[in-house]
Amino acid sequence: MQCAPFREAVSARLDGEPLGMPAADLDRHLAACPACDGWAGAVEGVTRRARLAPASPVPDLTAAVLGALPQQLPGTAAAARARLVQAALRLALLAVGVAQAGLAWPALAGGSASMSAPVHVAHETGAWNLAVAAAFLAVAAAPRLAAGALPFLATFTVLLTVTTVRDLQAGHVHADRAAAHLLLLAGVVFITVLAWRQRPRRAAAPARARRVVA
Repeated sequence: MQCAPFREAVSARLDGEPLGMPAADLDRHLAACPACDGWAGAVEGVTRRARLAPASPVPDLTAAVLGALPQQLPGTAAAARARLVQAALRLALLAVGVAQAGLAWPALAGGSASMSAPVHVAHETGAWNLAVAAAFLAVAAAPRLAAGALPFLATFTVLLTVTTVRDLQAGHVHADRAAAHLLLLAGVVFITVLAWRQRPRRAAAPARARRVVA
């Protein structure tokens, strides 16, 4: 009797493949052929040891992978917090721009006195405040404009702050009038933060390859 087909059937049974013959025929042959029965037992033992062999040790990269997630996946908690902060800054700047425009409009529309020079000065002041409000609203709508608007607005704010402090000390301006400039200061602070958050990030230096010790 040829044993090769039965040994192939034993191998197929261990691999979960079709036997190519009735299972009863294979069992009867193994019961009648000690050689094939011993071969089947040996092959089954080898297969079991191969399947139950411990896996090769691998380095634990869990910490490295979790640490890289906030920079690589846009849906992480860090990215969500960044988007929330960006939206809050834009809304705050929008509110400041609207308030600044509301502050500028009365002086621009009606002036503050009947004489032509004071009225014209009021119109100029209103135009400046309305232009600043427009800059705030533009940056709130398009934060990429923050860096371009910052040099002028920051310079204007610094100069106005210095002159306002001097005028307050000399009694040339009322405190409520000076307090209105806090809107300008708040808007410039928001634009500064937006510009800083959009600054180009330097790429991380490549890590040095570790020397493998033989």
